[in-house]
Amino acid sequence: MSWKTSFGRNPLVFNVHKSSSVAKGTASVVPRPNRWRSVVGLEVHAQIQSSSKLFSGAEVAFGVSSNSRVSLFDASIPGTLPVLNRACVEHGVRTALALDCNISPISMFDRKHYFYADLPAGYQITQQRAPLARGGVLTFPVIIPGVTRKPYYKSSRLHQLQLEQDSGKSLHDPYEKKSLVDLNRAGVPLMELVFEPDLETGEEAAALVKELILILTRLGSCSCRMEEGALRVDANISIHRDDEPLGTRTEVKNIGSVRAVAQAIEYEIERQIDILDDGGRIFNETRAWDAVSRKTVSMRDKEVVQDYRFMPEPNLPPLHVNVEGIQSENDTIDVQQIKTRLPELPEETRKKLVEVHNLTPEMAIILVNDITLYKHFQAISEEPGKNRSPKMVGNFLINEFLMVLNKNKLDVQDCPIPSDHLAEVVDMLEGNLINTYLGRLILQETLDSDRHERPGQIAARKDWLMITDPDRIQQLCQEAVKNNPKLVEKYRKGKEKMLYALAGQIAKDTEQKLDMAKAVDLLKKILKG
Repeated sequence: MSWKTSFGRNPLVFNVHKSSSVAKGTASVVPRPNRWRSVVGLEVHAQIQSSSKLFSGAEVAFGVSSNSRVSLFDASIPGTLPVLNRACVEHGVRTALALDCNISPISMFDRKHYFYADLPAGYQITQQRAPLARGGVLTFPVIIPGVTRKPYYKSSRLHQLQLEQDSGKSLHDPYEKKSLVDLNRAGVPLMELVFEPDLETGEEAAALVKELILILTRLGSCSCRMEEGALRVDANISIHRDDEPLGTRTEVKNIGSVRAVAQAIEYEIERQIDILDDGGRIFNETRAWDAVSRKTVSMRDKEVVQDYRFMPEPNLPPLHVNVEGIQSENDTIDVQQIKTRLPELPEETRKKLVEVHNLTPEMAIILVNDITLYKHFQAISEEPGKNRSPKMVGNFLINEFLMVLNKNKLDVQDCPIPSDHLAEVVDMLEGNLINTYLGRLILQETLDSDRHERPGQIAARKDWLMITDPDRIQQLCQEAVKNNPKLVEKYRKGKEKMLYALAGQIAKDTEQKLDMAKAVDLLKKILKG
């Protein structure tokens, strides 16, 4: 997709300041007047979740032997013809509806000609000129890591959504000094989503990709396993000053993770600023992201526009879909029927968490943005026969559970603690059998221990249960008053903070196994007596 016209349309811009942190992938958010402004647009290739390829019956599979999933058509054997995969079109329509696109009643397929070893036909079948859908919009929350300000919402317009086939893969053997071709990916169905250049920072781009992953996963349109190449991101980046024309853009290809999207864009913004500040020139080129060195590296020059010689695909008729839902004898795809079967989308879930379950918007964003974390929330708060507070569950997952995982450098999806064990900790918290401190200890012991114990068993074995006996609490408070005469004297002279110093001493002596609110109330009564 060419960005020549799109990049000239009312870009949203922001002030960029030079900072060494940008090269490390941290967003620059502090504005300065009359400084450089950046413009970012994304192109996303999402592999459609399908058992067979877009134009052939060959199986789609990852990690299998090279050239073991290749049909005669995929290898461009003369005389073979493409047959469009209906399920792939339905997935494309479903995705377009979720992104508020205008679906075309009639779309066309084109041949895009270029010559790579892994493209045996010498052209790619795509929908360049008459795509399946146009004109959508994706609105998404942006949370900047390490920045305490509240999340904000951003929107990016979708220029078009088109269906196309993937190419094969070139394999280079540096020892044998040979290049080989694997055609397992040749013909794999893709959706290309071309977004307008409405973004400003790498963090906004990463947030867009994250929201898109959430939507595609719920729709079942794409597995979104970026480590398998199921979702690939290209970023178009340029900078300019206020009241000046847009700058020359560079394209960073095939970024392979959400975090790398932010890092690559922020690095490229900073690289362009450095060049222009030193009096240099930005070249229109394609670059790649090196995740090891955390730098973009040049791949090829784009100053001379490549002529892809687009032409209509002669072996495929126009693609008709039933947009209006009018009954027809033809077996066309019914857009209105697909629309009625759309699942609840991420933003709808966030609103429900706020309006129905009384969670804060920030809590709703954190929960929904992590698929596994939200599954834990659902399993715990919606367990049949239980009446757990959703707000209590959300607070526990966000504040205690994530804290323990961060301490152990674990991602939520890699954590071995099942939902029913987390639910047991929540029940112990709600029943005042433990406090949040003890809850974190239990979670840590669950990660460290190989005993396969439930949380209640761990709490009993380690004596990590709250002290609830009134006589015992009375005794502890009286001992604290007796053993700390100086604190008591200062309190009685008007230094009320000494009360909390006494409570802190009790917390230390009991290893924080006492309800401190009760202890403070009891200390007040003892000190007045």
